[in-house]
Amino acid sequence: MEQDLSLFLTQTIKRELPNLLAFDDQRASVPRAPGKWSAKEELGHLIDSAANNHLRFVNAAIGPEFQGAGYAQEDWVRMHGYKAMQWQSITHFWFAYNTFLAGLVGRIAQDRLETLCYIGQNTPVTLRFVIEDYILHMQHHIDQLLGRGIITQYPGASNSS
Repeated sequence: MEQDLSLFLTQTIKRELPNLLAFDDQRASVPRAPGKWSAKEELGHLIDSAANNHLRFVNAAIGPEFQGAGYAQEDWVRMHGYKAMQWQSITHFWFAYNTFLAGLVGRIAQDRLETLCYIGQNTPVTLRFVIEDYILHMQHHIDQLLGRGIITQYPGASNSS
C-alpha cells in the first residue's frame, strides 16, 4: 500500500506539472480574488505544506507516534515571500520536493502507516490518512489555482494543512 501512496503522489505531481508550467509569471502573480492568494502564494503554500508534512511522515514512520503542531499557513507564506519569486522557480521546487517525498513515502513500512499522528488540537489520525490527505489537499489547491470547475475535496479540510 505504501507503494500505492507513493505512486498516487508521483502521478499527481507529474500530471499537474505541465498545467502549472503553462502559467506565466504575470498570471501567477495575480490573486484569485480580493483577499485570496495568487498562484505563486498558493503553490508556495503547498511547498510549506510539504515541509510540514515531511517532518510528520518521517517522525511517524520511525517513532511510536507523531505529536506536533499545525502550522500558521498565512505567516509561512508571507515569511517565504513567494510573491517576489519567479513562478518557474516555485514550480520546479514544488515538483522536486514532492518527488523527494514520493520516494520517502515509498520507503515507509506498511505497518507504520497505522501510526497515530496528533496534529495540533485535532483528533488523532493515522499516518496513512495524513499522507492521503496531503495529496488530496495538494490537488484541491491546484484545482483552485488552475480555475477548474470541479475542486477536489479532502477529508482533513477542517484540519491544519
